[in-house]
Amino acid sequence: MPSKKKKANNFIVQGGILAIAGVITRIIGMFYRIPVTNIIGDEGNGYYAAAYQIYNIMLLISSYSLPLAISKIVSVRYSRQEYTNSDRVFKGGLIFAFISGGIVCLLLFFGAGFFAGTLMSEPMSAIALRIFAPTLLIVAIMGVVRGYFQGMGTMVPTAISQIIEQIVNAVVSILAAKTLFSYGEKVAKLLKNKHYSYAYGAAGSTLGTSSGALAGLIFLLIVLLLVSGSLRRYRAKEERRSVESMGEIMSLIALTAIPVILSTAIYNVSDVLDNGIFNKIMTLKGQGVEKTAIWGIYSGKYKLMMNIPIALANAMCSSVVPTLASCMAAENTRAAKRKIFTALRVTMLIAFPCCVGMTVLAEPILSMLFKGDLTLAAQLMRVGSISILFFSISTLTNGVLQGINHLEVPVRHSAISLVIHLAALWVMLDYFNMGIYGVVFANILFAVLMCIMNQFAIKRYLHYKQEMPRTFVIPAISSVIMGIIVFTLYKLFSKFLGNIPATIISIVVGGAAYFFCILKLRGIRQEELNEIPGGAFIGRIARIFGIF
Repeated sequence: MPSKKKKANNFIVQGGILAIAGVITRIIGMFYRIPVTNIIGDEGNGYYAAAYQIYNIMLLISSYSLPLAISKIVSVRYSRQEYTNSDRVFKGGLIFAFISGGIVCLLLFFGAGFFAGTLMSEPMSAIALRIFAPTLLIVAIMGVVRGYFQGMGTMVPTAISQIIEQIVNAVVSILAAKTLFSYGEKVAKLLKNKHYSYAYGAAGSTLGTSSGALAGLIFLLIVLLLVSGSLRRYRAKEERRSVESMGEIMSLIALTAIPVILSTAIYNVSDVLDNGIFNKIMTLKGQGVEKTAIWGIYSGKYKLMMNIPIALANAMCSSVVPTLASCMAAENTRAAKRKIFTALRVTMLIAFPCCVGMTVLAEPILSMLFKGDLTLAAQLMRVGSISILFFSISTLTNGVLQGINHLEVPVRHSAISLVIHLAALWVMLDYFNMGIYGVVFANILFAVLMCIMNQFAIKRYLHYKQEMPRTFVIPAISSVIMGIIVFTLYKLFSKFLGNIPATIISIVVGGAAYFFCILKLRGIRQEELNEIPGGAFIGRIARIFGIF
């Protein structure tokens, strides 16, 4: 187990490990969604998206934030070497997971018709929802185990389990989508309703989610079994302390988890409400199945691409919360400020080039991955890629506020942003007829509001202000230079080599140019580079070329 000092100094490394795993899982997710999309089509993607959003909000309500909440509580006790109490937090978390996960599992299974038909205006999505239901209980238990490891200062079990989960998810999703789509075609002929084939295909894709979650949980339980001996030795050696009762533990978990769950739920419920509002208004305007296909493009292509770079912010949030909790428990505000500064800088170093790259190479990247008409998806990426910056900042600052024990603040900010977001969405859809672009702009507005309010709150509670030139200005300038190079190279090479080679060459050269600019402009120093996974290697290359 890591020492207290080591745990305090390696949160960027641990966050980097989780970020790499997050990017890998999203890349796997992106690539397996390609054959799934080709099997079930945009209509099937629309049914899947409606079901997934209901599932996701149930997950948020019940257990999505359990890893973060458990890691925060365990981290404080672990920093005080209270290993017995840490173990009791883990056991209390499992009880919480069985109760919350079990309730929503039953609610989703038996209420699938209401959620799909009445709430989302997509009754065909009910088939997929019922398959999603058992996953809620599995993920709740898995979240507690992940949080336990993260609270002890290691993200490795979480990272590996995420990759295993996604690999199994990919394989089962493709096979099940193909199998159930074929079955759905038979049902469609029997009931004389062609939409059943797409609905069953979407249901097959959801089966992969359940299988992947189960595989990830099994891996984590095996790791827990392997380290159980070391954990027992730590508990045997600890000084005699007062042992917290299970009632105290459960109350603490509830008081910590509920605000986190609420803020995350409000933060993410906008997708469900967006889908419901979009479907209702588009139906009133005379659109039928076409509105489902448009939403399938938005969720299955645009959102899929946007979520890949935002994975870094999610990973950094998971890493920074327990670290900040330990700093606040030790009343070390200065250390907490250093962690926030570093976390936001690292996040921006990745978010800026991703934003510019997605804008410049929207259509080439999509055409590498998907077939068919990609005009709408590419335009959505060009318009919406700026959201990568704002969602990255808002996600990370949510975690900062939770880590410094102001759990209620992200809840309040999310609620305010959501109300303004929904009002703006309704106006853009109903009065300005902006269609799916209205959804994109409303989501950007949501993220911007969260960024502004969170930054003011952090400044008020910690008297903290982020340094601007190296965090924002230098990455922005470097990204613009990179974008010009990438655009020029793609236009040049695509004429002779075709789309895929030209896109790959442009990305590789553009990435090298970006890091050259960052290092040359002193956007990151050598000692900071050494703290990032792979940074020491980049530093050696930079010294060879005389950049440092």
